[in-house]
Amino acid sequence: MAVAAKTIAPPDRVPVRRALLSVSDKTGLVELAAALAAMDVALVSTGGTRRALADAGLAVTDISEVTGFPEIMDGRVKTLHPKVHGGLLAVRNDPDHQAAMTEHGIEGFDLVVVNLYPFEEVVASGGDEATTIENIDIGGPAMVRASAKNHGHVAIVTDPDDYDMVLGHLSDGKGTTDLATRRRLAVKAFKRTASYDAAVSRWMETAFDAEPFDAFDALGGRRVATMRYGENPHQAAALYLTGETRPGAATARVLQGKPLSYNNINDTDAAFELVSEFGAETPAVAIIKHANPCGVARAGTLIDAYRAAFDCDSTSAFGGIVAFNRELDAETARAVLEIFTEVVIAPAISDGAREAFAGKPNLRLLQTGGLADPRAPGFVVRPVAGGYLKQGRDAAVVGDMALRVVTKRAPDTREMNDLKFAFQVAKHVKSNAIVYARDGATVGIGAGQMSRVDSSRIAARKAVDAAEALGLAEPKTKGSVVASDAFFPFADGLLAAVEAGATAVIQPGGSMRDDQVIEAADAHGIAMVFTGTRHFRH
Repeated sequence: MAVAAKTIAPPDRVPVRRALLSVSDKTGLVELAAALAAMDVALVSTGGTRRALADAGLAVTDISEVTGFPEIMDGRVKTLHPKVHGGLLAVRNDPDHQAAMTEHGIEGFDLVVVNLYPFEEVVASGGDEATTIENIDIGGPAMVRASAKNHGHVAIVTDPDDYDMVLGHLSDGKGTTDLATRRRLAVKAFKRTASYDAAVSRWMETAFDAEPFDAFDALGGRRVATMRYGENPHQAAALYLTGETRPGAATARVLQGKPLSYNNINDTDAAFELVSEFGAETPAVAIIKHANPCGVARAGTLIDAYRAAFDCDSTSAFGGIVAFNRELDAETARAVLEIFTEVVIAPAISDGAREAFAGKPNLRLLQTGGLADPRAPGFVVRPVAGGYLKQGRDAAVVGDMALRVVTKRAPDTREMNDLKFAFQVAKHVKSNAIVYARDGATVGIGAGQMSRVDSSRIAARKAVDAAEALGLAEPKTKGSVVASDAFFPFADGLLAAVEAGATAVIQPGGSMRDDQVIEAADAHGIAMVFTGTRHFRH
């Protein structure tokens, strides 16, 4: 049953006479407190925050003097007291609340400054279980939520980045806060505690091997960048980090270039996830446009891999995203610079490569420090009207699959290597996905079509265009292999691949018409392998 509310309107202006400060992050604390003291604001504080203020020569009242009770249990219990929360939650213009304050000797707080134990930082640094649990803040979120609920009378500040704004606001308001500002601060405060609780629940879910698709779910993150716009100029956008340490576009170190756009980050994430599929043993390169690969290759050297990936679709590569699976060298960097490129991302960038890119200061250069583990668990979230869909990350890897030859002819060693490579790439192509590959490089990619046969024909057409651009007598699909991210519902998709010149096929299998597809493959001498695993990517 909902709690009934009294209809007492809050005041617009609230004088700030008493402030409660309790922070883990001491950034800007002394300067803020000194400015408040200069405005004749009485300071009340806790533990380390109080010591920092006292050491700075500021007059500050310890919270234990307010509660009449010492901090106990290693500081776990210090602010969970009626004289604290009564001062936070009291509706100052409610006569009943005023009477309760008088009866119990409770003084109100007009300004509360709280930031929380560094739980996310402890998790990111790999803290052990006991340390991580100890850094779950209880009193802090309780004070934040109480203050934010009572924003009609209390201003709650949770971010050191807001200190200057609050001080300016107090100065302009002659020592008062207005309701609009208190409301904005309250919204931010509840978002902060929601994000904090989400981080705690995510960690516990993993640490305690709990059910990831429980009755309730929590999403949360911290904004680290605001974009000029989203996918299109009329859409607002920002980047939030969840605390996951997976290497990628969101967590990479930006070495140079213009600020990353929404599309840059989306495409760069797709490129790096794809190239990470191959590990670091053999040089590999992925070139991405609009979150789809336009060329992927492995080779003996990084520059050879780049050239092979580029040759798959040199037209689409213009203005693309290029991802590498190992340290980027100067020679390869100079090859990348032969055309316009938006973003380059790699686990490491050599000094020579950085010098080469310095001549193109707008090019975004990202260094991740490592590859993303394609087998690592994780989640993908997609909004839908009224909610969101949540699923596990596609952590299936072709090297772990029990591949089954279903045709009369088995693929030879070269074909099998290319089949595995093509299926790795198909995992990262929008469905319906068709990938032709030869000698460790894609030679034609068909993505995102409503019919699989159309994807197959588009990929073959791309190979014809590439052959013309390279001056080849025939497209590289002649003698290639082909991967499909899902089964062929009819033989027509397979026959389109045969027409393009493919000699072997890899696909999940599982269609009602598998027998017809296998029969068509045998009729044309095609080797076909079933993976038993589908890679839809919408």
